[in-house]
Amino acid sequence: MTLRLYDTRAQQLRDFVPLDPENITMYVCGPTVQSGPHIGHVRAALSFDILRRWLEYRFGRVTFVRNVTDIDDKVLANATATEPWWALAYRMEQEFTAAYTGVGILPPTYEPRATASVPQMQELIATLIERGHAYPATDGSGDVYFDVRSWPEYGALTHQQVDAMEAAEDADPRGKRNPQDFALWKGGKPGEPADARWSSPWGAGRPGWHIECSAMAKRYLGAEFDIHGGGLDLRFPHHENELAQSTAAGDGFARYWVHNGLVTVDGQKMSKSFGNFTLAADVIGEHDPLVVRYALAAAHYRSSLDLTESSWAEAEAALGRIETFRQRVLRATDADPAVRAPGDVPEAFRTAMDDDLGVPQALAAVHEAVRAGNSALDAGDTAAAVSAARALAAMLDVLGLDGPVTAVGGGAEASALDALVQAMITQRAQARADKDWAAADRIRDAIAAAGITLEDTPAGTHWSIDG
Repeated sequence: MTLRLYDTRAQQLRDFVPLDPENITMYVCGPTVQSGPHIGHVRAALSFDILRRWLEYRFGRVTFVRNVTDIDDKVLANATATEPWWALAYRMEQEFTAAYTGVGILPPTYEPRATASVPQMQELIATLIERGHAYPATDGSGDVYFDVRSWPEYGALTHQQVDAMEAAEDADPRGKRNPQDFALWKGGKPGEPADARWSSPWGAGRPGWHIECSAMAKRYLGAEFDIHGGGLDLRFPHHENELAQSTAAGDGFARYWVHNGLVTVDGQKMSKSFGNFTLAADVIGEHDPLVVRYALAAAHYRSSLDLTESSWAEAEAALGRIETFRQRVLRATDADPAVRAPGDVPEAFRTAMDDDLGVPQALAAVHEAVRAGNSALDAGDTAAAVSAARALAAMLDVLGLDGPVTAVGGGAEASALDALVQAMITQRAQARADKDWAAADRIRDAIAAAGITLEDTPAGTHWSIDG
C-alpha cells in the first residue's frame, strides 16, 4: 500500500511520492521560546515524531528539521532587566527540549535557531525586493514588507481571497501599501535592546517571524523539500506567508503541507494567550511519561484532543495490558531476548499507518497482538506467543511506546500496592498448603474484586491489574 497523507493545500489525501526515496526531507515549525511549553506543544511535536518514525520505517533515512524561534516580539516582551531576551530564549528552549525528551520525542537532525540564519533571511528579502514582491517602507522605519497583491497565488494554502483576509498586525500599518502586507524585516524601535538588532541594507533591525522559517528550511533542506508540518493554528498567517514569500522568490518549497489538530479545553484551543493551558512539566511530573505519550498519540493527529483525567487512566490501563502480556511471555520463554526484538509490523498496522498516519487503528492492531498472544499462552503455544510479542515490539518501536510503565502516583504508591498484594498471595499460598480451599478461594475472590488478576505459574504467582 502507498503511504497517503492529508495535504492541507490540496485539501485531500495524496499519495506520498518523495523527491528522493532514500532521504525524506521534512521541516516542522518549532517553538517560539518566550515561555515554557504547555501540553499542546508536546502533542504537536509528538504528532510529527510519529510521522518521522513511520517514514524511517518505510524509507530508511529522514532529514528532520525543527527550528527554534529565539527572536520575536514576545521574547523581547518577556525579557527582564535581570534576564536578557537571549538568556530567556535559551532557558525556555531547554524547557522545551526537556519536555520533548521526557515523552520520547527523537531529537531533530538539525535544530537551527533563527538568530543563526539572519544573513540567509536578508538574502531572501533582497531577492523578493529585486523580483518586485517586497518593498522597504517609505516612512523611514526600516521595515520591509511583502506585497501580497504582487503575488497572484497568495492565499493558495488556505484558499482565501486577499480582500477577505484580516490585516496583518505584525508591524505599523503606516508604511504599508496594503493592510494585508506582512513584515519581512522590522526596523529597530526605541526601547528595544541594542543586541536585538542586526545591520541590513534597509536599516538596523530584526527579521519578521515568517521569513525565519522560509530561510531556515531552504538553508537546511534546499529550495524544495518533501513535507512542511506544524499546528493547525499556523496555517494562517504563518504558513500562508511562508509559502508566498518562498515561491515568489523562485523556490519550490514544501511539496506536502501536514497540520496537526489542537489540544482543547472545553472546546477552546489551549493557548497561553487564553490562559487555559496546562504546563507540560506538570503533566509529565504527575504521570508516567509513557502514559502521557500514549494519551497524546491515541487520537488521530488531525483531530482535536480534549484531555481529561480519564485520558491518563485509559492510557495507563492500555499500557498495563501490554506490559502484562510481555511479562507473561518473557516468563513462559525463560526471558528469551528475542521476545523484545522487533520483527515486521503486522499488515493491519501498516495499512493503518499508511492511511494518513492512522494511529488509533494502529493501536487497535497493537491490542489485537496482545489478545492473540495471551490466547496463545493460555493454549500453551509459546511459539505463537513469541511471534505476537515480536510483532508487538515492532509496532511499539514505531510508536515510541517500547518501555515499561509505572503506576500513576509514583513509585511509593506502586510499591505499597505490590506489598499488599504480595502479602495476600502469600496468605493464599499458605491456605492452599494447609488444604484450606475455602480460605484460599476467599482471598482470590477479594483480590479479583479489587480488579487484580492472578496468574499461577511454575515460577510462582504473578499479579496484574485488569484493564
